[in-house]
Amino acid sequence: MEKGNHSEVTEFILSGLTDRPELQVPLFGVFLLIYGITLVGNGGMILLIMIDPQLHTPMYFFLSNLFFCDLCYSSTISPKMLLNLLAERKSISYSACIVQMYLSDAFTDVECLLLAVMAYDRYMAICNPLHYTVTMSRQLCKQLVAGVYTGGLVDSMINTFFTFRLSFCSSNIINHFFCDIPPLLVLSCYDTHINEIMMFAFTSCIIVSSLVTVLLSYVYIASTILEIRSTEGRRKAFSTCTFHLTAVVLLFGTLLFMYLRPTSSYSMDTDKVASSFYTLVIPMLNPLIYSLRNTEVKDALRRAINKLLTNS
Repeated sequence: MEKGNHSEVTEFILSGLTDRPELQVPLFGVFLLIYGITLVGNGGMILLIMIDPQLHTPMYFFLSNLFFCDLCYSSTISPKMLLNLLAERKSISYSACIVQMYLSDAFTDVECLLLAVMAYDRYMAICNPLHYTVTMSRQLCKQLVAGVYTGGLVDSMINTFFTFRLSFCSSNIINHFFCDIPPLLVLSCYDTHINEIMMFAFTSCIIVSSLVTVLLSYVYIASTILEIRSTEGRRKAFSTCTFHLTAVVLLFGTLLFMYLRPTSSYSMDTDKVASSFYTLVIPMLNPLIYSLRNTEVKDALRRAINKLLTNS
């Protein structure tokens, strides 16, 4: 049997979050609610940023891309997972599995890189405020976002190619609720050591480079904030970073736990919980993190509601 011959498998069976039938309907209700909040929250924030001129700044430009990424990310996973929670046969076609893995991996990379770009944006705003508007021009912001998407799509293409050139003949049952690299490698007929090394290398490159950018940016930000004499000035400067720091801790903490380990240490049940957190829960939380205590967003929402009431 040669590598690349996929005649053995034409579809996969996703084991899902749990094999306990009595939990399928309650889980369906919970994740349907999470997906609904994700759609409304991210879609609403994108719309608000688009219609309010005062939010047409580099920070909110990057945020709108983060919300778009979360919207796409969740929509890559949630619909199929919700259908499978109610289905007797939880199947996914071979081609659909490729697409799902490619997109989910790409949006993970894009989110990591976007958070790094947003950290650089906060560094420029706080450490170089006089040059901020010139340096963070609209053109540079678009170039940074284009670079982020290019990096994510290329990295995911490499990971997906090397995963699906393997033959899956031991079984077609994926012990997960979506098509992800580690549970697919378990199904391979061949030694996956090279794939594990490549996955570790490329994933490390994205996560570590993003994390280093974030950490370096915040070292300089903290140094600058400590030099501010007034307590109010320090509080105001730091408050612009708290939302971003929360998002960074949630995403990178989960990803470091998930991927930067050898597959021999994987516990699929634990990984399912962690995966559901960063693929489904974090996309729901991000618009809440950036809006609930953000006075600029609250003011923009108030203006939008007043305008809507006035026009009606």
